[in-house]
Amino acid sequence: MRHNKLTKVAVAALEDIKARDITVLDVRKLTSLYDTLIVASADSNRQVRALAQHVRDKLKLAGATIVGVEGEQSGDWILVDAGDVVVHVMQPAVRAYYNLEELWSPPKPVRRVKSPARAA
Repeated sequence: MRHNKLTKVAVAALEDIKARDITVLDVRKLTSLYDTLIVASADSNRQVRALAQHVRDKLKLAGATIVGVEGEQSGDWILVDAGDVVVHVMQPAVRAYYNLEELWSPPKPVRRVKSPARAA
């Protein structure tokens, strides 16, 4: 299955249960483990669990293979691994602490400024 379809299914599933701040990152140039990383926030442990379960169910219905799910016990951060697409559902404090968007975003180009020649 094409990862674009999986991405759309996962984002729609997150939107169904009112996930906040959904971010989709194309990480193909950064890792060979997966193509797309999706990060979303939820307001409570209960919503984190509900979102992760809903994403898993919708991806399965779309024909995806769920490789694994981690973090269901705590409910602060749950990862749903669907092979080419990995979804992280997190509470805002956990999301701010780990800042996955910065970790997985491509590095910004550095512009070097020439310093003026010093008079001798």
